[in-house]
Amino acid sequence: MFSSLYPFTFVLSLAALSGWFFYRDHERRSDFLRKIFLGGFAAFGTCWLMSEGQWSYKFPALLRELLVLGAVPVVLSIFRKTKWAYLVALFGVLTMLRLFYFEKLKNTFPQTDFPKESMQTTPAPLGLDPQGELLLELKEGAQLADIQAVLKEFGLTATPAFAPQDKAATLLDNYFLVDVPADQDFPKVKNALASLAQTEWLEENEQVSISPMEVEPMQPVPGANKKFGINDPGIANLWGFEAMKVDELYTVLKDKKPKKRALIAILDTGVDAEHEDLKANFTSTKSGYDTDKAGHGTHCAGIAAAVSNNGVGVASFSQTNDYVRVTSIKVLSDGGMGTQQSIINGMLEAADIGADVLSLSLGGLSSDSRQRAYQKALDYANKKGCIVVVAAGNSNRNARDFVPANVDGVITVSAVDTLLNRASFSNMVPDVKMGVAAPGVKIYSTIPGSIYATFNGTSMATPYVAGLLGLMKSMKPDLTTKEAYQILNDTGAETKNTKETGRLIQPGKAVQGL
Repeated sequence: MFSSLYPFTFVLSLAALSGWFFYRDHERRSDFLRKIFLGGFAAFGTCWLMSEGQWSYKFPALLRELLVLGAVPVVLSIFRKTKWAYLVALFGVLTMLRLFYFEKLKNTFPQTDFPKESMQTTPAPLGLDPQGELLLELKEGAQLADIQAVLKEFGLTATPAFAPQDKAATLLDNYFLVDVPADQDFPKVKNALASLAQTEWLEENEQVSISPMEVEPMQPVPGANKKFGINDPGIANLWGFEAMKVDELYTVLKDKKPKKRALIAILDTGVDAEHEDLKANFTSTKSGYDTDKAGHGTHCAGIAAAVSNNGVGVASFSQTNDYVRVTSIKVLSDGGMGTQQSIINGMLEAADIGADVLSLSLGGLSSDSRQRAYQKALDYANKKGCIVVVAAGNSNRNARDFVPANVDGVITVSAVDTLLNRASFSNMVPDVKMGVAAPGVKIYSTIPGSIYATFNGTSMATPYVAGLLGLMKSMKPDLTTKEAYQILNDTGAETKNTKETGRLIQPGKAVQGL
């Protein structure tokens, strides 16, 4: 409790002290604000005193906060004579603190004491990779040899975590995967690594997973082939084509020629490269990625880039198959599990092979307040010209708590049902910066063995968006993520819960928006 109240009591103390300085010539207001400050500061001191941590850690933290408490009112007092100037300065200072200081404040505690040898050790939390629980970023120029004493003390194994081809474009080559033995006290290890002078950043290597739900297919819609003008028999099962007005897209595409054949990378469980409805659009990256025991990656690939108008299976957004091709980057196990490290390496690999769009139908609940490694991987992919699309998640919660859905710069996709309500399982996207919606209920697509199945999930909604962005990149290769999202948002349709879902993609209007 004390650690969670710590940042708020500090902010209350700072606000009251600033007001006390401003109104020090007004007896009643000054006295009122003085009392609030003293009460807030007493609460702040109590939180500092009662929060867990070594005194050698707590005293520097207190000194840091006292310096801010002293400096901010002094700076603001310069503008005290003019009320509007004071308010502008106050707003500027509070904004700076919110952007650059509040996150540090929130993460001050808990900082646990080192346990005595006789005490029971605390294992790593569930949900971390047991083969490498931590991702350690060393400062530029630091080497593993510099921290060998700590590694040896705890029996830690550290190996390079990421392998970008273009090392000059990122600092991800400074990251190491740290394996913490089960008999070590995990908080103690974290604290020891975080306190090293050579450490730039430390975060947990969280596990992620897929969670598709197989369901009964929709009843076929009569006349679908005639309306959409293609001969794929499975088109009758694609209710989403009606909701997204794909017939309008096919009309628009008659006058639009691609400048390139964009590459969509499915980062998943692999893809069945020999599937009858994918083979002509599939480009192999590695032979080990071209099979799919789970079926999840193949289902996503069919949604994004199934071969259209070939008389079998389903269809995608590119009617003539001249606009996009699809490839597989296997980042998840056959059981659908992966880690932050495996996914980031997949993002780097996809960017290095020249993918235009990265489709990630995966994710997990995150305990870290900042996803720095994911952010650097995203920046690397963006520099290489990639747009990254991520599933919002299937937990009926806020997507801001899930990775990589909450990474700044990805397009996060929620799922809607056949009535354009937010799907009951879909996470909500109002608190991520770029959220959109696509059909994610009763989605019929390819699975291994040249057969087809119907799944539910934001996993299914995501490749719809990836497929559309691939189409857009084929016509405008230098399209950026921000430009793409702006078009999707401006041209999207309202859903029954637009605030929770984002706008439903409308491919025809989006292509016209280019």
